[in-house]
Amino acid sequence: MVKQILSCDWGTTSFRLRLINAENAVIIAEITEGKGIAAVYRDWIQSGLPENERTNFYKSILQTHIDKFTESELAGVPLIISGMASSTIGITELPYSDCPFKINAESLQVMKLDCKENFRHDILLVSGLKTDNDVMRGEETMLLGCETDEEQVIIFPGTHSKHVTIKNRLCVNFKTYMTGEVFELLATESILSKSVVKNKSDRFNNIFEAAIHQAAAGNLLNTVFHVRTNQLFKKLSAEQNYHYLSGLLIGTELKDMVTADKKIQLVCNRQLAEPYLLALKILKGSSEVKYSNADEALIKGHCKLTDILLK
Repeated sequence: MVKQILSCDWGTTSFRLRLINAENAVIIAEITEGKGIAAVYRDWIQSGLPENERTNFYKSILQTHIDKFTESELAGVPLIISGMASSTIGITELPYSDCPFKINAESLQVMKLDCKENFRHDILLVSGLKTDNDVMRGEETMLLGCETDEEQVIIFPGTHSKHVTIKNRLCVNFKTYMTGEVFELLATESILSKSVVKNKSDRFNNIFEAAIHQAAAGNLLNTVFHVRTNQLFKKLSAEQNYHYLSGLLIGTELKDMVTADKKIQLVCNRQLAEPYLLALKILKGSSEVKYSNADEALIKGHCKLTDILLK
């Protein structure tokens, strides 16, 4: 029985490492600061080391973070890694599992890297899922930690949001929406950037709501230019435009949910949950949406993978 695990979610731009009680999925300690896979890959390329040293290079980064857990003796504690670590820019590339996908640990593509003298942790590297025209890495592990008994659509908001269709405990399909990335590009790199100022005020929910309705009824390539004219005609301030642009993009992502008759489960952090829950309420009226915390789902998913370590 594995009593503790090191749980690592290594994304393109993010790094999260947690020491977990595997019996009850409780966090003992955590680190949420570190380079994402893309930055580590750039460092690897610049190092000039041969390809056969790539795994050790990434392990050295991991060891630096593990050593920060100074209150525990962690030698021998297995490490489970999901996210972009199994991609072309990660530790080593693993093939995707195909959809339809039976939602259990045994159905995922994984690789076990046995502990060595220079890295005293077994590593379980977890790969993602693919359809004919879509891919995910990371959300498949969260799926293991979600309630998936009912037919539903599970939404994972983010830089590249995922909408996953669940039927008979199978992931039968999923779609990616580049909502977060397009928002960032428009707000910081486009002609609209001078008309938008980032802020977290909840005083502009009415503007966000209006943009949701416009997104549902209009064409994004047209409505998004209104961010510019809102400022030119002094209809909205740059601070208000931030929420208007957010409403347009989130509303465009979710507009298909208006006619969807399936239950919806939203899996993300609380910060992202607020605008998505509000948008879904606006679009679907009083329809109930189940909310699940993404970190909790990920940790539960990693705990379900511990049995593979024993095989």
